Amino acid sequence: MNASLVLQWVIKSIIIILVLTGGFAYVTLYERKVLARMQVRIGPNRAGPAGLLQPIADAFKLIFKETFTPAKADKWIYPLAPLLTVIPALIITAVIPWGPPVTIGGKTFTLSLADINTGALYLLTVTSISVYGVTLAGWSSNNKYSMLGGLRATAQMISYELALGMSYLGPILLAGSLSITSIVNSQQHLWNVVLQPIGAIIYMIASIAEVNRSPFDMPEAEQELTAGYLTEYASMKFAMFYMAEYIKMIAVSMIGASLFLGGFWGPGVASIPWLGPIYLFIKVALLLFGFIWIRATLPRIRYDRLMSFGWKVLFPLSVLNVMITAGVILLVGG
Repeated sequence: MNASLVLQWVIKSIIIILVLTGGFAYVTLYERKVLARMQVRIGPNRAGPAGLLQPIADAFKLIFKETFTPAKADKWIYPLAPLLTVIPALIITAVIPWGPPVTIGGKTFTLSLADINTGALYLLTVTSISVYGVTLAGWSSNNKYSMLGGLRATAQMISYELALGMSYLGPILLAGSLSITSIVNSQQHLWNVVLQPIGAIIYMIASIAEVNRSPFDMPEAEQELTAGYLTEYASMKFAMFYMAEYIKMIAVSMIGASLFLGGFWGPGVASIPWLGPIYLFIKVALLLFGFIWIRATLPRIRYDRLMSFGWKVLFPLSVLNVMITAGVILLVGG
């Protein structure tokens, strides 16, 4: 195997991990600042200038908190569950392109870790793995609140994965490829959100449910389940679940930007490739703002209505959207 190619993979993997873990820390600050502004109150402003060191202070606090394992918890699965949640969140963005190929010193480099021809299937597969971590966390804690939270999470994530997967099909049909890079490149002149507005809305709603964010945060509803599957976790194990949630927020925002908002494409990218990552960052920041705005605005809905909405509204609408898209493509192509 080419040593330079392996070195590229290693460097790109390190960049992705650093960006996602650093991004997780500062997305929490971003959320707290935005929520404070929306709710007319003061956000973090003590640790560092304008509160910019607050995520680092939170990290130190969690590291030095006492950790414990419940006496009757499963000794193997209990500590493994947080890892099963974090790892899929870290590897999911491997097929997302950050920008067009760039030339340095006469050599051309791709700004993505891997461009596989089944990138969309990879995203759906890795996304579905994280449900195991949440479910096993609830079961292994040997706590009724945790068990109910894990069961809720399993039912919710599996149900909304169907609509989420169907929302991918519109961009796939329009690009004629399962490669995320091909889907992004097909939007160089016109974003898929213009051609697939219903698919984009379905994707965003299903993504919120997949990440267990408000108003779909039923697995950890504190009024009903204390903290759901998180009840028996503390210190860094607790932090890893929150790390997974915020990293998945970044990941689904990157996927949404790539599928519907043209990915890294924007004015001047064709001539200045380094603008690509900047445009992608701006689009991801806007989608994250949408996640935060919805949390600040909408109350948590009832669990039976959550499931009913997924199966009776979102899934049929996603199927109809795919049928119409495929029909239009056949008519235009014919």
